[in-house]
Amino acid sequence: MELFLTGWLTSLPAFAMPLLLAAVGLILSERAGVLNMGAEGYMAMGAMTGAVVTLTAGNPWIGVGAAILAGAALAGLFAIATVVFRADQILAGLATVALGGGITAVIGRPYLHKTFTGLPRLDPGALADLPLVGGLLFRQDLLAYLGLALVLLLWWGLRATRTGLKLRAVGEDPATADVAGVDVQLYQAGAVLACGALCGLAGAYLSIVSSNVWVEGMVNGRGWIALALVIFARWNPARAILGAVIFGGADAALPRLLALGAQVPTYLLSTLPYLLTILVLVLAALGGRRKDAEPRSLGLAYIRQDRR
Repeated sequence: MELFLTGWLTSLPAFAMPLLLAAVGLILSERAGVLNMGAEGYMAMGAMTGAVVTLTAGNPWIGVGAAILAGAALAGLFAIATVVFRADQILAGLATVALGGGITAVIGRPYLHKTFTGLPRLDPGALADLPLVGGLLFRQDLLAYLGLALVLLLWWGLRATRTGLKLRAVGEDPATADVAGVDVQLYQAGAVLACGALCGLAGAYLSIVSSNVWVEGMVNGRGWIALALVIFARWNPARAILGAVIFGGADAALPRLLALGAQVPTYLLSTLPYLLTILVLVLAALGGRRKDAEPRSLGLAYIRQDRR
């Protein structure tokens, strides 16, 4: 049992970090009032671009940077459609997912299943040998620590900085924020770009850290799980950490059980993260707390002429 727990905890960040980064990116976008359903497409762009650039340049950190830019570039198209031209945010988000899937299928095809050297795990020596938590706390890749620090920084920024206050004001009441001198479109576009960048980073984590290979469809619905995680977290980046641990932990359990030779219903357990997603959405629909936390202007296009 201890062997299972140690292995499960050590592998947990590899499953939780992509969900956490994508969910926090979506929280930024939705805090600004933009309902963004394009996470699956941004993550696919990040995963493919990170792998392709790493294979080409031979440096995984360059691949990480390229993945961030690729996710932000695709999000930029979504921002132009929704923030500038005020297209329907749900339809634009779904179109973004389709576009991301198509681009990655075409550009990434020559690089399918080509392995490369990704980001290594750190080895602090004796600290990594601590019972149970040694691997979890000290035997991870550098990007996992940087990602967690970034999430905590964004949580603090939303709560305690003037920029965070303005961003939340735009999502709650854009007309009032506009009267107060806040550039609503600028903040919404910036939040969408940040969302794309974080989702691109999440995709890079899948290909450069977790897999060291590009495989078409490797995002495998994680962008949709991240959407449910936003609701679970009540649009709070700090609560998203707990949600990512729960969802990622469910995903991480299956390979550890199989590694121990346990006779488990593989296909049934592989659906566990998605069953949790459905459960979260159902509970959110039945409970009233979701409405209290949801930005009041989420999904509503702001037109300045409508300002009262």
